[in-house]
Amino acid sequence: MAHFNPAVTIGYLITGHLRKNLLACYFGDEIIGALLTSVIVKYAIGTEVNLGANAPNYNFSLPFIFGVEVSASVLLMAVIYAVVLTKGLRGFSGIAIGRNSWIGYVLLRIRFRCSNESSLFFGSSFDIRLLWDLWLYWTATFVGTSLVALVVRKKEN
Repeated sequence: MAHFNPAVTIGYLITGHLRKNLLACYFGDEIIGALLTSVIVKYAIGTEVNLGANAPNYNFSLPFIFGVEVSASVLLMAVIYAVVLTKGLRGFSGIAIGRNSWIGYVLLRIRFRCSNESSLFFGSSFDIRLLWDLWLYWTATFVGTSLVALVVRKKEN
């Protein structure tokens, strides 16, 4: 089960697809990867464009922003479980993942500055101005993926 999102890791833990003794290793690897990637992007491209940095669009209310972030994470985790539990969606996994990426990263990211990627946001927090927004990306993403994981766990039992 390859992934690099701590919120997805928690989802896998809830459904029993990840052993508890591996949690620290997964989290450590995900955070180290995010930080290293951020350093590479910072020095290879620079910080002028804020590439990879997530900050909510405060033209919308905070409850709305939180809801969009939770919804994006629900969509992400639902597609992941659909692919995993059907062993590749019978050959349509690429379409499902591609559509999820398009919805999540094009529509939601551009319009609402949604992230649904807790580890990448952590890595982009080298910009001290973005630290204030960490609470959003470290709560809403976990809420969304955990909700789907709880439904999957209940359905599997």
